[in-house]
Amino acid sequence: MDEQAKVFLISVAAQLAGMHPQTLRQYDRMGLVEPGRSPGGGRRYSMRDVELLREIQRLSQEDGVNLAGVKRIIDLERMALELREELIRAQEQLAYAQQRLAQLETISAFPRTELLPSARTSTALVVWRPRSSEG
Repeated sequence: MDEQAKVFLISVAAQLAGMHPQTLRQYDRMGLVEPGRSPGGGRRYSMRDVELLREIQRLSQEDGVNLAGVKRIIDLERMALELREELIRAQEQLAYAQQRLAQLETISAFPRTELLPSARTSTALVVWRPRSSEG
C-alpha cells in the first residue's frame, strides 16, 4: 500500500494514531495535518498522515512542545526535506553538465580548457604599456 494514499476515514486514522477524531479535526484546521477529501467532503488520511499525527502527539505530550511550536517544527522539517531534494537535483544537473562539457571538449578542435579546473599555473610575465595619446 502506498503510504501517501489517502484511504483512512477519520475514525480509523484517529484510532491508529491513538487520538479522538475531534483532535484530528482541530489539527486539520490548524494546518498541522492535511487530509485528503472524499467526493462527499469527508476527510481521508494516509499512513504518512497517521505517522505525522503520532509525531505531533509525541512532541506535545512527551517533549512538552505547544501546538504552535509543533507546527513550526513540522514546517521546518518539510522545508528541510524540500531543500535536500532540490540539492540532489542540482547536484545531478551539475554532474550531467560537467560530463557533457567533458564530452564536448573531446570533440572540439579548439578545447576551452579554461572552463575546467586546472592545476597548471603560469609563470609568464606580461608587460603592458599604454598607447601614447600622441599617435
